[in-house]
Amino acid sequence: MEHVDVLVAGSGFGGSVAAYRLAEAGFEVVVMERGRAWPPGSFPRSPAQMGKAFWDPAAGLHGLFDVWSFGDCDSVVSSGLGGGSLIYANVLLRKEEKWFVRESPLPGGGYEHWPISRDMLDPHYDAVERMLGAAPYPLDKKGYQDTAKTRAMQDAAAELGLDWQLPPLAVSFAPKPGARPEIGLQIVDPEYGNLHGVTRRTCKLCGECDLGCNEGAKNSLDHTYLSAARRHGADLRTLHEVRTITPRPGGGYEVGFVQHDPLTELQTISCDRLVLAAGTYGTTYLLLKNQLPGISKTLGTRFSGNGDIISFLLRAQDRPIAASRGPVITSSIRLPDGAYIQEGGFPAFVDWMAEAAAVGDEFKRAVRFVWERLRGLITRDHNLSAELSRLLGTGELSDRSLPILGMGRDVPDGVLRLHGERLVLDWDAETSREYYAELRGTMRRIGDVLGAEYSDAPLRRVLTAHPLGGAPMGRHIGEGVCDSRGEVFGFPGLYVADGAAMPGPVGPNPSLTIAAMADRMADRITTRKNAPMPVRTALSFTEEMRGTLNGGDGFAFHITITADDVDRFLTEPEHLARAEGWIDAAICGGRRPIERGWFNLFAPGESPDHREMRYRLHFRDGENQPRTLLGVKHVKHGPPTRLWLDTSTLHSTLLEGHVEEGEEGNVLATGTLRISPADLTRMLTTFHTAGPGGAAALARFGAFFLGELWDVYGPGN
Repeated sequence: MEHVDVLVAGSGFGGSVAAYRLAEAGFEVVVMERGRAWPPGSFPRSPAQMGKAFWDPAAGLHGLFDVWSFGDCDSVVSSGLGGGSLIYANVLLRKEEKWFVRESPLPGGGYEHWPISRDMLDPHYDAVERMLGAAPYPLDKKGYQDTAKTRAMQDAAAELGLDWQLPPLAVSFAPKPGARPEIGLQIVDPEYGNLHGVTRRTCKLCGECDLGCNEGAKNSLDHTYLSAARRHGADLRTLHEVRTITPRPGGGYEVGFVQHDPLTELQTISCDRLVLAAGTYGTTYLLLKNQLPGISKTLGTRFSGNGDIISFLLRAQDRPIAASRGPVITSSIRLPDGAYIQEGGFPAFVDWMAEAAAVGDEFKRAVRFVWERLRGLITRDHNLSAELSRLLGTGELSDRSLPILGMGRDVPDGVLRLHGERLVLDWDAETSREYYAELRGTMRRIGDVLGAEYSDAPLRRVLTAHPLGGAPMGRHIGEGVCDSRGEVFGFPGLYVADGAAMPGPVGPNPSLTIAAMADRMADRITTRKNAPMPVRTALSFTEEMRGTLNGGDGFAFHITITADDVDRFLTEPEHLARAEGWIDAAICGGRRPIERGWFNLFAPGESPDHREMRYRLHFRDGENQPRTLLGVKHVKHGPPTRLWLDTSTLHSTLLEGHVEEGEEGNVLATGTLRISPADLTRMLTTFHTAGPGGAAALARFGAFFLGELWDVYGPGN
């Protein structure tokens, strides 16, 4: 099996920064990105290209846009080398100090807490800004002074008494640092080179940033951090998607992955350190799916859309806006409560499509096909296609109209969880209703100043490009999944380096903060480079049980139970271990392999003198239908004569589907399994340890086991 120092899963703002910093420090780094590389000139533009530009491997699509649809919130994220930087709007704003909140209450209980401060991040903000070539839009320079949408936002802010600024943008307006901005000049490559080997040119003000920059003017992560990482030896592997994570005895992780286009079988690689940077949804899904034993119960919580709103100002009467001239965003209005409003802009070819809407049915059908595809991916209950078609067909998205973007501090009370194989979101915009109402009110006032109509259509639902949370940082395992430097509690060498780690909304565009936190995380890893990795001792044993279901159907299982870290297994509540092996039952099609299994030893029961040994085994029957075997041994207070009966009897339930903890499933059968004295004798010979201090670890396990039994069955209990 291939082994590396560091595996980085994903190449967005967290993964790219980590890859560069760690490769520069001398680590052997492999980056796995599920999408492909997108050099300048390759981004889709025509209706036919856009129709294939989505990420849907099951449909044979390996495109740029990955659209997630949930009940009250939809998201558009990116798939490709460089992650979200390929389609974001280039804005690099720092999180305000006052919004690094401490124990801010949440409506349903709990609180938002940032275990980090602005002072801690400022040096890392500086480093990222330098690397991304942050520079404001050169509004005062010839060729840029007449950017109508920028002037419109500036004037509206002045009229309303709001704070307006030209934020730092990761865009090359000049061919090299210190040179005069000029449109369409060849950009001088930095010393670390250009991984695409394609000529880049300065911004031509085409408004296509969010569709991928075909000029290469956007200083996206492939042109910056990833090019530098490759220069320092990082191995960048596109169309590689991480699927499984397994802690290794003695430290490090074994990672399962597939290669796309064409799809391969699961392959494995091992690493000393694993950096998860697959995006808020990707990273949270990986952690939920792999069910690492003992991971924080806050996994999946603190979801936020960063307060995102997308609306439109239509048919401005007082002035032309020319939204298609310039980068997508050139200016930003900061509201007193910490929210932000930015002009959206759109590609110049939207003007062309609006003007050409009458050229014939064939063109109309092509445009409608693209938007129908987008609608089908984004939403189930709103005709996005009809709305956009109306806007395009009447020219309302042309000269005198402007998309307008809002973001800020919504309530981070969403929960991401698995439903079968699918990631679902429990989130309701109602708890953030006051925030959304105030932000929309300000947008309307901006529209009034410009003599424009305000419209929530076509995106009346919340659509966020900035999903955050799911694996939030905290001060301890009860408060978060990872600490303030992204290291997962209880799992040395496992890090979260993307938006999933945010414990709440960032406020402004989150990309700079995510990158700065990854830079800070890299400091910890590099300072520990020569320190020995924390070591763990694993313990395993094999158990066989037999019995019946439904009063007569024979059922048996043979499983090997593995605790990857004995000390955690014995000291942490509900100490979870892996269970692997097979079940054998005629009603399930004979012997079937266990796909995933979990075991709890002496988990707390319903009373202080009640313990439970719990089993949860996922497998598929002979017709490939998912099934779950639940089993529990009840260890309750009673005479010592009950000890053998209680610890050798497994009360079992066979369920339809792969049922997760906390979910209910349809019951197919119930029964009882038992371990015989002969099988118990064999089981005692199967105990093995891996890692240092094996004999001592085995002794600790035995003492714990006997101690728990004494607590339940001993005299005086």
